[in-house]
Amino acid sequence: MVLAGRPAVWWARLRGRRPAARPLRLPPPLPACERPYGVRAEEKLDMSMYPVENIRNFSIIAHVDHGKSTLADRLLEITGTIAKTGRNKQVLDKLQVERERGITVKAQSASLFYSHEGVNYLLNLIDTPGHVDFSYEVSRSLSACQGVILVVDANEGIQAQTVANFYLAFEAQLAIIPVINKIDLKNADPERVEKQIEKLFDIPIDECVRISAKQGKNVEKVLQKVIEKIPPPHCNTADPLKALVFDSTFDHYRGVIANIALFGGQIQKGHKIVSAHTKKRYEVNEVGILSPNEQPTHKLYAGQVGYLIAGMKEVTEAQIGDTLFLFKQPVEPLPGFKSAKPMVFAGMYPVDQTEYNNLKSALERLTLNDSSVHVHRDSSLALGAGWRLGFLGLLHMEVFNQRLEQEYNMSVILTAPTVPYKAVLSSAKLIKEYGKKEITIINPAQFPDKLSVSEYLEPTVLGTIVTPQEYIGKIIALCQDCRAVQKDMLYIDEHRVMLKYLFPLNEIVVDFYDTLKSLSSGYASFDYEDAGYQAADLIKMDILLNGNPVEELATITHNDKAYTTGKFLCERLKDAIPRQLFEIAIQAAIGKKIIARETLKAYRKNVVAKCYGGDITRRMKLLKRQAEGKKLMRKIGNVEVPRDAFIRVLKRQTDK
Repeated sequence: MVLAGRPAVWWARLRGRRPAARPLRLPPPLPACERPYGVRAEEKLDMSMYPVENIRNFSIIAHVDHGKSTLADRLLEITGTIAKTGRNKQVLDKLQVERERGITVKAQSASLFYSHEGVNYLLNLIDTPGHVDFSYEVSRSLSACQGVILVVDANEGIQAQTVANFYLAFEAQLAIIPVINKIDLKNADPERVEKQIEKLFDIPIDECVRISAKQGKNVEKVLQKVIEKIPPPHCNTADPLKALVFDSTFDHYRGVIANIALFGGQIQKGHKIVSAHTKKRYEVNEVGILSPNEQPTHKLYAGQVGYLIAGMKEVTEAQIGDTLFLFKQPVEPLPGFKSAKPMVFAGMYPVDQTEYNNLKSALERLTLNDSSVHVHRDSSLALGAGWRLGFLGLLHMEVFNQRLEQEYNMSVILTAPTVPYKAVLSSAKLIKEYGKKEITIINPAQFPDKLSVSEYLEPTVLGTIVTPQEYIGKIIALCQDCRAVQKDMLYIDEHRVMLKYLFPLNEIVVDFYDTLKSLSSGYASFDYEDAGYQAADLIKMDILLNGNPVEELATITHNDKAYTTGKFLCERLKDAIPRQLFEIAIQAAIGKKIIARETLKAYRKNVVAKCYGGDITRRMKLLKRQAEGKKLMRKIGNVEVPRDAFIRVLKRQTDK
């Protein structure tokens, strides 16, 4: 029978009856290990149990790989926020790229509940990145805190980023708790590290806490220090609502999820709120805390840190640093954050131009989560429509590209990194055209002629290098090769030295860090901060193919490095361009002067193959005729650089 295999729903409809309703499948409740202690799955937390004086907001800051995330894992276990298992590694590092690389890229927050001397405390912890490229994440996190735990490796001692992060916290006037981690290691020397902390940061030795985050040794003492040393937030629940958006993510179903710190008042579901930045009005759909997963609550009160969902559907609506307040109760907006200054620029283009709109949507959503990336529209004759993106450093650029591929399945072409230069114009015509005397040059095509410029300026950074003293000679030679100027040299102790140099940013942007690590057997650490612009002898270098300039391959470089850069580009082009029937001259030129050349030989038929002996003049005649033909072909022939050759030359390569 034909109808035999039909489902029950079909038979019910055939007989004129309504099919039985299918049971609604609800998601399973959170496991007990992911809920705060004593809270059942169907309950919402009552945050009024934690008055302002029982709240502590703090961050964990340190150099890369000094054990921030491991310490955060132990704190989550001790407070019962997560179950104690052997699988708890990098619990707060939720991105795939973080787990693959073993580094923290995004600052993540979690609320911990801890009882000390019979009083229940709410501890809001923010785990921050350690690499210099993500210092913007650290400075943003510190705005929501009143204190920090400064973690130092007992084996490595104070490193460059330890110094930078300490001064970020010191300038923000936060309470600092020094913690010496990894005391269980064979080569650990906590006494030496304590002396370094006292000498550099002027913190007494008796304030340092020695712990082993991996083994959980003395970690409970850190929580007690947090409660004793870090002050509660200065705010009042009776004040009007004032909430700072310090981070945000995008969810396809719920829209924008904003991480907020309350500096006054209270907020709950149903409240009408207004954004100080966009002036748009929203209704709150959900509020809660992160522990470390989302845990809805009835209300959030002043001094607490949590998340908010308010039906923001556009990625541009939740600006990081924005202030939220209640409708008809306007407040003075919080100062927000100083916008991040991009240090490295790179072009980003879709591999296929039909993917342009998908890539645009992915970029908008990812820059919502990473607001330090600057995006400008750009187009290239060779690569089509795309964007020029500004990053805080090279690792930041690599991580951003990796996140695009992993989270949004986008395959892109990323060009070689460049830095922004400036030119002080002397031509009245150009000053009138640009409307200002000093212009910023991101693209070499905009580089003005030397005759119309009084001086060129290049960006500089103040670099801090911490290294064992036996590598000083090699590192000083490396810095001199990079046109750096020594500013300071300080012995931290009898084994370690801190060097300060003023570097041109262009010299350190590609492979300086890798070279430094290899010269020092991996022991040296490097950190840098912006140091403004200085005058430099900059030139525009063109690449010519058979005398015709290729606009896409023009670069800006320092006069001292022109030959090296030109030779390198010519050699790479020689490998990338397919051979033709005529000879191709690949040249690097500054103005009219050729500084480097490579020749791509022509395909050549063996025209003397038919000559078996005979007079030499016959052979010469055939070769001369072939040479004349090639010469004519070279005059009328046009070299078209294929797209994949452009990609191979413009793309950043590490095999220099």
